[in-house]
Amino acid sequence: MPRDNWTTVSRFLIAGLGLMITIASGCSGTRSSVGSSTAPNTLTPEEQNDGWELLFDGVSFDAWRGLGRDDIPDGHWVIEDGTIRKVASGDVATAADGQPLEGGDILTVETFDDFELSFEWKVAPGANSGIKYNVSEAMSTSSPPEYAALGFEYQILDDDRHPDALNGPTRTAGALYDMIPPNGNKRLAPVGVFNQSRLVFVGNRGEHWLNGELVVRYDLESARFDSLLEQSKYRDIDGFADRRRGHIVLQDHGDDVWFRSIKIHRQ
Repeated sequence: MPRDNWTTVSRFLIAGLGLMITIASGCSGTRSSVGSSTAPNTLTPEEQNDGWELLFDGVSFDAWRGLGRDDIPDGHWVIEDGTIRKVASGDVATAADGQPLEGGDILTVETFDDFELSFEWKVAPGANSGIKYNVSEAMSTSSPPEYAALGFEYQILDDDRHPDALNGPTRTAGALYDMIPPNGNKRLAPVGVFNQSRLVFVGNRGEHWLNGELVVRYDLESARFDSLLEQSKYRDIDGFADRRRGHIVLQDHGDDVWFRSIKIHRQ
C-alpha cells in the first residue's frame, strides 16, 4: 500500500482508538454516589497524613453501640454490602416469643468536641433519618422516647415523598433540623444514589455540606441562632443547645437508610 494511504489509515485508527477510550472512560466514570472518587470506607493517603479516622470500616460495629445500651439493637441495624443499614421497622424479624424487637438510635462509642465529619448516605423511597451531634446520652435517655437522641440534626430525607418535607424547608435534607433550611446551593442525589455530606462543628461554628456545596452555616453565639432556637421544637429542653463534647448518632426513624464512608477529623 502506498505511503500516503498508510498515513490516512493510521489517522483513522488513531481517531477510532481515541473515541473508544473516551467512551470507555465515560462508562467507567459512572458512580453510585455524588462526588465520590475513592473506594468506600477507606482513607486516602492524604486523609491518613492529615489525621482522619474511619468510624466505620465496612465490616464491623466496633465504633458504635445503641443509645442507652451496650450493644446494637438486634435486627434494626445491620452491616450490608459495606454499609450500615437501618432496616425498616416493618421488615425487622420478631423475637423468639413473637414480640417485636425494640429499635433505637445508635451512637459512637467515643465523644467528640471540635471535628469535621464526612459521610455518605442514601434512602429508600419515602425514608427519613438523620445524623445527630452534640449529643448528651444522659440527657437523651432521661427524656422520652428513651432510645432517641437529643441533639443538633443533619436532616436526611426523601424530600419528594416524605410528608415531613411539607412542614417547611427546615425539615428537608441537609437542614439543621427544625431550625435552619438548606440554601439554594443544595443539590440532592436521586433516591437510591449515595449523597456525600460533610458536617463541621468547631467552636461555636457549624456547617452542613451536601454534595460539595455549603448549604447551612450558623454561629451558636449569634442572636440569629437564639431566635431560631426559640422558634423550634427544642425551645423548652433545658440545656439542649449547650456546647458539649458529645456523641455522633445515626437516627432510627423506622425507615430503610444506608450509611457508609463515615470518617472524622478531630480539630
